[in-house]
Amino acid sequence: MKRTMCEKLLLQENDEFEGTGGRSEENDEFGFRPAFFDAQTDTVYPSCFSDGSPAPFHLIDGLPDEVVIYRSPTGRVVAVKASVISGFVLNGHFYTREAAAQLIHSVYQLH
Repeated sequence: MKRTMCEKLLLQENDEFEGTGGRSEENDEFGFRPAFFDAQTDTVYPSCFSDGSPAPFHLIDGLPDEVVIYRSPTGRVVAVKASVISGFVLNGHFYTREAAAQLIHSVYQLH
């Protein structure tokens, strides 16, 4: 069963992809921008702060209400639909973390 996207899952993914090119701090120099993809609607959402400004890393606070399943009493996004995955946008295309890491390794020879 797929888990809902939350901060804890994002931290786990960052640990899992450390050193692979599948993290914002490792691929931003190649033009990748953090984003989320809703597989249920085929919609890409750039990662944003809650005020809508672009975030340089994966942040669920800026995701729209249509994917949010739980907010804290203060209004912060706590969890979003399980169909939402983290990844990156490059030249108008969405890449999963795995795909971004593979592209970086094959094109840019990142080790």
